[in-house]
Amino acid sequence: MSKAFDTVCLVGLGYIGLPTAVVFALRSINVVGLDVNRTAVDKINRGETHIVEPGLEDALRRTVTAGHLRATTVPEPADAFLIAVPTPFLENGGGRDPDLSYVEKASRSIAPVLKAGDLVVLESTSPVGATEQMAAWLANERPDLTFPQTHGEASDIRIAHCPERILPGHALTELVTNDRIIGGMTEACATRARNLYKLVVEGDCIETDCRTAEMAKLTENSFRDVNIAFANELSLICDRLGINVWELIRLANRHPRVKILQPGPGVGGHCIAVDPWFIVSQAPEEARIIRAAREINDGKPEWVLAKVHQAVAEHVAATGKPARIACFGLAFKPDIDDLRESPALAIAERLANAYPGQVEVVEPFIEALPPAFAGKAVLASPSEAIESCNVLVILVDHSAFKAIPVPVDRGTKIIDTRGLWIGAPRHEGKNQR
Repeated sequence: MSKAFDTVCLVGLGYIGLPTAVVFALRSINVVGLDVNRTAVDKINRGETHIVEPGLEDALRRTVTAGHLRATTVPEPADAFLIAVPTPFLENGGGRDPDLSYVEKASRSIAPVLKAGDLVVLESTSPVGATEQMAAWLANERPDLTFPQTHGEASDIRIAHCPERILPGHALTELVTNDRIIGGMTEACATRARNLYKLVVEGDCIETDCRTAEMAKLTENSFRDVNIAFANELSLICDRLGINVWELIRLANRHPRVKILQPGPGVGGHCIAVDPWFIVSQAPEEARIIRAAREINDGKPEWVLAKVHQAVAEHVAATGKPARIACFGLAFKPDIDDLRESPALAIAERLANAYPGQVEVVEPFIEALPPAFAGKAVLASPSEAIESCNVLVILVDHSAFKAIPVPVDRGTKIIDTRGLWIGAPRHEGKNQR
């Protein structure tokens, strides 16, 4: 079998797949991007991105112009296939079981073009056992080839799991500098995958088995979720006791062994808000802290909404007029356009439904509001929202919002879930935020 990687195929050209494809193409590796979205494919082939990621469009344009990257909707042969497709929840009556249908479709789509010596890597964050399930789907489609689950180290196809570890907004850097965990179905599978990633990764590539690699990503995000839940729970306690939670955290973090995170309106994104439930679904009796943290973070938007409803009621009682509400931010984290699993988006949607025609949304990273807001809310600039609204709700700490002077006139009511205005330091000294 040839050990070279002449062509790499990225299956799924979203927030992970497209930056990954570009990083490989920047090393003059022939990269084919595969996606079902014809509009996205056409834009990529013109050197244009369909997502917001600093530096990505310029790098994409250079790689497309150089002939190292192109996109297609039709599977083609390659030496390595990296699958980076969504793994959301199943629509099963409110349950939290993982949906592997996208992984299954991606696997079955590339199966006809596999050949002996190929490597298939699942990058999608997945429940434990998903990589082995992917191998089973591939084997079912290609009985003429051998796979690790039946032929071990002698298999025709190498199978591995390598979860991404990037921070949106820093993808092109972190794809190169971060360590990667390489989980193979066999040692040969792990080594083959490591050889691929070392073509672009400057960080360490650590080999392990695929189940450990799957659990490692879930563990990393669950750890962060539990710590965010602690901060969010503190914010509820401090609100009841009349304490500024950001001042409290700033002071507590002066302890050399304490590093409390920042509270917010909840937890969003395609990882931290989702991945812990994969552990809970597979070990419901054991994952008690993980479940509790998820419930705390999932419940925080309700607390924010209650605060807004209270502020609206107070405005109406004081003036006899309807309140206008400004929601600052829809993204799940600052300075990106990603709305996936965003608590800010969910809060703004519910406010638009509760107060149709009275809501203005300030989100600098989108050009139009999602369809759910049609006829109920408008997209506004920060100055427009501050001038016309009586209740200001800070949901995302975009850099642009940090420069806005704190509104103090006209009796404006502020619900600040990010500590941008309400949490401003009152004392000189070391700022731990």
